[in-house]
Amino acid sequence: MESYFQYKRIQSAVRKQLDTKKHFDDDSLSGSANSQVNEKKTPATPKGTDNLEDPIILVGWDGKGDPLNPANYCVGRKLFMTILVSLIALAVTAASAIDACGVQQYSQYYHVSEVVGSLATGLFLIGFGVGSLLSGPFSETFGRNAVYLITMLVFLMFIMAAGLAPNLHSHLVFRFFAGFFGSTPLSCAGGTVADLWNPVQKAYAFPVYAIPAFCGPMIGQIMGSYVPTTLGWRWLEWLMLIMGSAVLILVVLMQPETYGNLLLHWKASILRQETGDKRYRAPMETRSEGLGRRLLIAIYRPFLWSYTELIIMLMSLYLTVVYIVLFTFLEGYTYVFGRPYGLSLGLTNLSWAGMLVGIVLTVGTVPVVYSWTAKEYQKTGRILPETRLWYAMLGGAPAVPVSLFWMGWTCYPSVSIWSPLVASALFGYGIMAIFIVAYMYIIDTYDVYSASALGFLVFTRYVVAGGMTIAGGPIYEAIGPHYTLTILGAISAAMAPIPYLLYIYGPRIRKFSQHAVDLD
Repeated sequence: MESYFQYKRIQSAVRKQLDTKKHFDDDSLSGSANSQVNEKKTPATPKGTDNLEDPIILVGWDGKGDPLNPANYCVGRKLFMTILVSLIALAVTAASAIDACGVQQYSQYYHVSEVVGSLATGLFLIGFGVGSLLSGPFSETFGRNAVYLITMLVFLMFIMAAGLAPNLHSHLVFRFFAGFFGSTPLSCAGGTVADLWNPVQKAYAFPVYAIPAFCGPMIGQIMGSYVPTTLGWRWLEWLMLIMGSAVLILVVLMQPETYGNLLLHWKASILRQETGDKRYRAPMETRSEGLGRRLLIAIYRPFLWSYTELIIMLMSLYLTVVYIVLFTFLEGYTYVFGRPYGLSLGLTNLSWAGMLVGIVLTVGTVPVVYSWTAKEYQKTGRILPETRLWYAMLGGAPAVPVSLFWMGWTCYPSVSIWSPLVASALFGYGIMAIFIVAYMYIIDTYDVYSASALGFLVFTRYVVAGGMTIAGGPIYEAIGPHYTLTILGAISAAMAPIPYLLYIYGPRIRKFSQHAVDLD
């Protein structure tokens, strides 16, 4: 709906400009008719025909302050649009984790083990990873909104199908495709943020998107705490259907298109209609590569780069480790909180609130990082990608291993439950900081190639996390939460120096990269 009104506003602006130009030209001709009598006339191109000898007329914005450009909207409107996109991400990521609340119930219903039942979550995450590779080229052809709306609608259809599934096989297939079509916000949202915000504003704008989006798995667990035992496990899917539908309605009614190239395509199309001159072309209409070719590049280029780009390798490995820990907690919280403290399944799932608190506390570092970023820009007139690492360097990186060791060796019945709960809050703060850093650093480092770089990050972490979700329960059962969390903490400790090393050596690494920007 909002996109329709946006199109009408562009149409109105174009007509107004054409009327103004026509009035100006008429005045000029009438005022200088006598002086133009002896001037040689050039035959005009008939209306509605192409003059193939003339170059195209490339359509652009009317100056830097063009009000039709989403980047020039007021801050309040841009914040609202960013929050709407984050709500889409929250809805689909909540669906990724909520099925874990009902593993016991639907495993009994389908007469399978809980390890097999956990496939519903694992396959959803793998679908997330696979689908993320394809959404970028579609959003650059049809715009952000078309991809959000269509894929969100299909996602909801598969969620409904999963709730109605008569057997385990169909339930698992529907969950996989729900994840596949629900992955678009994770890939396209970075483009939406880039459409709206300048480099300085991104220091606070990206966390506005990332914090609600990253809270999805925790909110899914909290929402599903008592649903399987009171309403039945199928209501886990119905809750996600209701939540997703509400978000979809909001986006349909209130979210305008933000992809500048598509808006210029609309403008060029209106100019062709109004003037009959077919030479008007938008930048995206001069693109030589078709959608099929760009889809192929989107699939193979992330994997091609993974072997040559050290920054992508390190950030991908770091995020994968973080997601392994996060999604093994879907089964692991039973061993960390449920069994040691005799909590019911509902209270065990409510323990995710501790991590949620830690994620929200990341907001406290946003003003600090924004002020540092603004000062650097005022001083140097540019923002180095390494400045995006500050969130992790302000305690986020060491918070993850410290919290895992703390949680692992205090989850005893003899120790207050508040100790591992506070540790989980520290873990939430750490993973949120790392997530923000990884995305912002990759986007600024690879600029026009960031979609391919982010595609590999999303694919690897969700596919690996999907596999580890299935293996998480047996691992905790075999060696216990203390040693499991110690091992995960040790791996996280090995990853913790990465932001600090990249802050020091990042400029040198970028110089030797074929695709990274070099601002030095």
